[in-house]
This record gives sequence, C-alpha cells and structure tokens, in this order.
Amino acid sequence: MTYDIAAPEPAGMVASLSSLGYSLPAAVADLIDNSVSAGARNIDVEFTWAGRDSWIAVADDGRGMSLPELVTAMTVAARGPSTFRSSTDLGRFGVGLKSASFSQSRQLSVATATAGNWNMRTWDLDVVEESGEWRLLHGADDETTAILGRLRSNADRGTIVLWRRLNGYHRGEVSADDERTQKQFYAEAARAESHLGMVFARFLAGGQGQRRNLRVSGSAVEPWDPFMSKHPSVQRLPTENLPLGGSTVRVEAFILPSAYRLTPEEYEGAAGPQGWLDQQGFYVYRRNRLILAGDWLGHRGMRREEKYNLARIAVDIPVGTDVEWSVDVRKSSVVPPVGLRQHLYRVARQARATAADVLRHRGGVAARTHGDPLSYAWNIRRADGRVTCRINRSHPLVQAVLRPGSNNTAEIRALIRLLEETVPVAALRVMHETDTSDDPEPFGGPGPADDATTEVAERIYESLVSGGRSPTAARERLRTMPPFDQIQGFWSA
Repeated sequence: MTYDIAAPEPAGMVASLSSLGYSLPAAVADLIDNSVSAGARNIDVEFTWAGRDSWIAVADDGRGMSLPELVTAMTVAARGPSTFRSSTDLGRFGVGLKSASFSQSRQLSVATATAGNWNMRTWDLDVVEESGEWRLLHGADDETTAILGRLRSNADRGTIVLWRRLNGYHRGEVSADDERTQKQFYAEAARAESHLGMVFARFLAGGQGQRRNLRVSGSAVEPWDPFMSKHPSVQRLPTENLPLGGSTVRVEAFILPSAYRLTPEEYEGAAGPQGWLDQQGFYVYRRNRLILAGDWLGHRGMRREEKYNLARIAVDIPVGTDVEWSVDVRKSSVVPPVGLRQHLYRVARQARATAADVLRHRGGVAARTHGDPLSYAWNIRRADGRVTCRINRSHPLVQAVLRPGSNNTAEIRALIRLLEETVPVAALRVMHETDTSDDPEPFGGPGPADDATTEVAERIYESLVSGGRSPTAARERLRTMPPFDQIQGFWSA
C-alpha cells in the first residue's frame, strides 16, 4: 500500500491541547501525578504574583529523570495508553504534562536531576507557532533560569515544572500593583489547594512510608475525606467487590451524619470544595488518585437533590481497567463498564434511600420538644400521593391553649414561638417529590369550604371586625387572603 505521512501541524496541535478544558486546579493536579509517580515525598506548589510576569511551579524531591527521559516526557504522546506502567504510575496517555501546561501557560520549562546533574528543556509556544516545528529548546531565558535555580536550591535530585506567561495574566494591561487581578490569582491558589486536598487525600493521609507532604505556597495541604470515615455517626453500607474481567471493583457506600450530629466546623468541612449538593454521589479512584468526585455516573433518574446530600460512594478502579472505564485525558471523568452499571445503580439506590431516611428521621426529631412523653409540634404525613403538615394537637402546649376557658397570653405566645422554631423544613424537603404534584393543598384545595374551613374563616373574620373593620371590609380582606382566595365561602358571596 502506498501512503502519505500526515503529521499534525504544530500550531493546530498546540491549540487542540490547550483547549481540553482543564481548570487551573485540575492542571496542577496533573503535574502532581508525575511527582507521585516519581516517588516524591515532598511536593511544593508555588504561586508567585508579579503582574504579567507571574508564574506557577511544582517542585518535588522524586527520583528525577535522565536527559533521554526528560526529552521523552516533553514529547507529546511519546507514551501511549498501552505502554506498560508501574502500579504507582498515575499517567495514562503521555500528554498530561503538556496538555495541562499548555492550557495554562505559553512557556513550559522543566528542570530535573537524578544525581546532581540538572538538565532543562523548554517549550515556548510562540517559537513553535512561528517556526511551524516542534522545537524543544535546550535552555531558557535568564529570568526563567534564575527562578529554576532558586527553586532547586541545593537539591541533587528531583523535578521542577515551571509555567510562565500565564494565560489570562500575561497581558500588557496587567501590572504588579493590579490588586483586583492579584486577588484573583491568589484565589485560584486557594481553589487549587482545596482541590488537591480532595484529589490526593489518600496520599496525604497515607501510613508510614506512604505519606506525601504537599504544600501550596508554603501552606500544608490538608486531606479532605469525603466519607468522614472516622466519624462515629457515619453509616457504612456493606462493601461489595464487583467482578470485572479478571479483577474486582471495590464499592463502598457511606451515609454521612445529618447536620444535627455535627459541629458547625464539621458540617462546613464535610461540604467539600463544591458544597453539599455537588459533592453527593460516586467518588471514583484510580490507583488511590481521585478521578471523579460527586457524580451519579449518568444513571437515569438520579439527579442531585438535597435529600441525597448525605450519600457518598467510593469506587476503586483496579489497575489495568482504564480502557473499560473510559478514563479521559484530564483524568476527570469516567464511564462505567456496561457489565457494572446495573450493580452500581443498585448500590446508588440503596445509598440514596438510606440518606433520605436519615434526613426524614431528622426532620421528625427537629420538630420535637424535650418533654415526657416525647411529643412533636408538627405531624408530617404522606398518603395518597399528597403531603400533609399538621400541628400536633396532642402536644401539651397546644392542649393548654385549646383548653376551654384558656386565655393565657404567655402560653399562646410560647406556642407561636414553638411553631416558628420547629417548622419541619427537613421533613418536608425529604418527603416532597419534585416530579409529582404533591404540594400540600390548604384545607383540601380549591372548591366549596367545609365546616372546618368555615370555622377558621369565621374566627379570622371576627378578629378583623373586632379590630375595627366593617363587616364588608372584613369579608373583602378575607376574600383576598390565602388560602381563602381559592376557596368558596361566606366571604366570597
């Protein structure tokens, strides 16, 4: 067969790699993958503001690279997904370093050493686009060389990745005293720190000999455990080992405690970088590195709803099943294998139901008063597809107000305050189904008033008249007052 060599044009390839949709925190995480794979124990991420000359760097004390290894690492897709990788290698496509870096900067420099002999290579995208060639530069400008020198200090091994001419900051109008843009820059650093604490939590909290020390601008990154696995009130559903080819996928569901069992600090921390609603669902790990955080994996009918906020499920992908899970270039999304989807759906349904039960129970508990016997101020029921909310007439305070001859203003005031403070929001939220028309209908909904409705309306009417309104004005006011504006009675005649 005859053929043509259809090599990609460098400028077009750079544009494609720069447009893969990396956020800055995700791009930094891709660099740290390489540090972890290199056996680094200490990893420093530096954000330095200098206006349009601001820069970001990741420096580690890993095993470093020889010059041929450095050139390979800087070559786009030099190692494909089928290349053998060790069990600690977090890479997959061989483009992470380049695609993550090109998405954030116009200049990528890497300095590395294995035994005191430092080598450096640089991608300058302006050079690539102007020359139309993949010119991997052997050095860099004096300022870049000086920054790399300061970062490596006296180390005799390790790797430093430096981004300069940062996208969004390397503009003529950005100056070092631009306070607004400076705040934005360091806000990105804070977001990166939170993201890294989530993605690499298992490495940061690892046991002796396995733990990594990760710092962002000198601040130690704290691991974020989405499952609150050490909290005594967390419910663990039975762990399942699901078969996939010749290996197994470990799945464990956690039901977090409700807010009433957490301190304010615990509750705020458990919300995670994205907040409670966006952190519910599956957490997929690949070689202990978090790939996907808080997602229902596209299962039909499984939307994010507040009543499922407490459900979080850990899924560990075994080594060598990346293809089956369709792990993408950014290591930020997966597609479950067909053979596992039904099992994952079952686990998710169980976790969601249990999480909703926790909130439903909490909704009832929130409405109680501390008496003997235990009594709730509100009764919430769901029957015949409708939710009803009623004041508990057996509650001692309610009984005291309803007692014949009772005219104790203090008791009435206390009851009103109790009802205000115990509105069963949690229970209503859990019981209400957004896909059905189950909103409570006051007094049975539109239509003629029954005796109970008329009695309540008469009491309101009398209070209006005794307050100085004429009978006509009182009926007019009642006619426009919800829910009587939707019900037919003496006021609408």
